[in-house]
Amino acid sequence: MHKSLLGRVATHSKSVWSRSNGQSAAVPATARYLEVKVNGDNAQVEINPLKAYKCEAPSTWVNTTRQEVVDSLRLMMLMRRMEISADLMYKSQLIKGFCHLYDGQEAVAIGMEMGCTKKDSIVTSYRDHGWQLSRGENPKRILAELTGRSGGCTKGKGGSMHMYLSANNFWGGNGIVGAQVPLGAGLAFAAKYKSNKGIARGVAPCSAVAFALYGDGAANQGQVFEAVNMAYLWKLPVIFVIENNQYAMGTSIARGASNAEFYTRYDPLPGLKVDGMDAFSVKAATAAARKHCMDGLGPFVLEMNTYRYHGHSMSDPGLTYRSRDEVSNVRKERDPIDKLKRITMQLGFLDEGAIKEMEKSVRAEVDEAVEFAKTSPEPALAEMYTEVFTHAQPYVRGTDGVYGQGYCSWAPHGTP
Repeated sequence: MHKSLLGRVATHSKSVWSRSNGQSAAVPATARYLEVKVNGDNAQVEINPLKAYKCEAPSTWVNTTRQEVVDSLRLMMLMRRMEISADLMYKSQLIKGFCHLYDGQEAVAIGMEMGCTKKDSIVTSYRDHGWQLSRGENPKRILAELTGRSGGCTKGKGGSMHMYLSANNFWGGNGIVGAQVPLGAGLAFAAKYKSNKGIARGVAPCSAVAFALYGDGAANQGQVFEAVNMAYLWKLPVIFVIENNQYAMGTSIARGASNAEFYTRYDPLPGLKVDGMDAFSVKAATAAARKHCMDGLGPFVLEMNTYRYHGHSMSDPGLTYRSRDEVSNVRKERDPIDKLKRITMQLGFLDEGAIKEMEKSVRAEVDEAVEFAKTSPEPALAEMYTEVFTHAQPYVRGTDGVYGQGYCSWAPHGTP
């Protein structure tokens, strides 16, 4: 239902979190009218107020453009379709090993990309396929990496948990829970150092920031608190982003966190609690946190209240600690792609027919990527010896016959 009034469209938006057997952390349902304002190709989208801790919440009006909205919607669709295809490929045993899917959480990645630039560094956990895509990679190379093929984004040598795109400052998925957080602090140290041409103590503006993403389970890690402490003392431009998908590996936050208000737990750092299923709320929070850091005021915390549709990994059905009805209700009430579709139509930037055409083109692109991933050749065995060191070495110790593994004609030889 909508009503046009002086360039505004009033829309009914209802936000609901369901509770399963008292396990999940429920967020109170709210019902209110949200609006959009349109002026040609420019627009503003209203968001629900963000919860703030030791800082001011950003405006409830978020600026955007036709190009940003349309591009963001397509990228979210592409991300979802790619992850669903990865699910099917895994079940067909084309993808093996660990595989953690991002469907349901797309608004976090897309909203953050709307609020920052490719000059800003991002480091995340093993749930990284979506981030590789949002940072500028194409689905062909991502799915080929998942199948361990030479056409993959790390030549088939990294797999699901170790994607990486240094050209756009994506410093990877990381396979150890929480281990990326100190790396994020280090990336922020580098940003501050480069911005000020040396070590700058205390408040010092920076030209870029770093985002360290981790989940609600990793938020309890000791190394997280150590990184937060050092970042505060050194006023590093790092934004600690908790992707709170409610269940860690399978334990609800109600049972696993003494303080489930994650945006407040790293005192004295300021923080915002964000609807991580709404790309524009994420954009507003990201922009506010980024400005805080670029002004040299030190680290910031963002808690993205989101939800994963799949289990923790492909080996987890995801229904032993939550009900099927709970997952279905979140899909129905809060799906981030459905919400962005509605906003796009309310803004008048695309109609229903154009969105269907977009979905069709996304399906075709991902189908082509799946075929590429299936047919791309496996890496040559000699690739095991490449990129071990920054500079090529005449000899790399390994299965080359010297240490009892038998002679391998494909291995590089030299003097040990």
